[in-house]
Amino acid sequence: MNTIMHRLTAQPASDGAGVKIKRVSPGRDYRILDPFLMLDELRSDSAGDYAAGFPSHPHRGFETITYMRKGLLEHQDHLGNRGVIENGGAQWMTAGRGVIHSEMPLQKEGFFHGFQLWLNLPANEKMRDPEYHNLKADDIPLIREGTHVIHVLGGRFLAGSTVTSGPIGDRSTDPHLWDIELNDGNELSLRLDPGLNVLLYAYEGKLSVNGEPLFTHQMATTESGTALSLKAESSAKVLLLAGRPLAEPVAQYGPFVMNTREQIEEAIHEYQSGTLTGS
Repeated sequence: MNTIMHRLTAQPASDGAGVKIKRVSPGRDYRILDPFLMLDELRSDSAGDYAAGFPSHPHRGFETITYMRKGLLEHQDHLGNRGVIENGGAQWMTAGRGVIHSEMPLQKEGFFHGFQLWLNLPANEKMRDPEYHNLKADDIPLIREGTHVIHVLGGRFLAGSTVTSGPIGDRSTDPHLWDIELNDGNELSLRLDPGLNVLLYAYEGKLSVNGEPLFTHQMATTESGTALSLKAESSAKVLLLAGRPLAEPVAQYGPFVMNTREQIEEAIHEYQSGTLTGS
């Protein structure tokens, strides 16, 4: 029986002011990644690929988790929040009813590598108050399993009888986000709650998932409740994303994610009229 149910390959794209990214998107079949919506990876040592950044733009109806493995990215929003996501740090932003923000690189040269994950909100929380957390690298627990390293940005990592929790909780979707570095050919066994949808995105090297290959820039979805064994020939790096599916209709238009077309049209109208954020 195969563990991997779907495979999605990251595709070249651009966003913001022309920033070059690789994007994993399910197209219009949001059930594949539920409760996640898409994942962007930005990785370059050429400033021309990232320096223009993401000038002021709106969001409504979902959460963004931005994780910088290398580089400096500054966030500012209409609520007065400002923070710099530094090497190994992250930002967790709940847009709720509306946020207008910008994300701009603070470096003009050098290697830049990060991810942004879009996480859906349930219908009854889409118009909730916005929330913002800036996480330093020291805020993110680090687990060592032999030579393997796991950064627990969200969720609960189980090792024997020890549970290590990430810095952000109290989410209906129970999101898990782990950055896993496989540093030798030994297996890493993972346990997750059976009610979670589990996604794996390989961003360096090749690995196997319960014996099935997963290649660089591929995302795999796995059957819920399946015990996972990850193994690399020598080394590999992979993001593990897991969450409780919402099984709700999704309507998306650019930076707005709601449940109906009418709600999207309302968001567009409110943004154009300056009332998206309730101000």
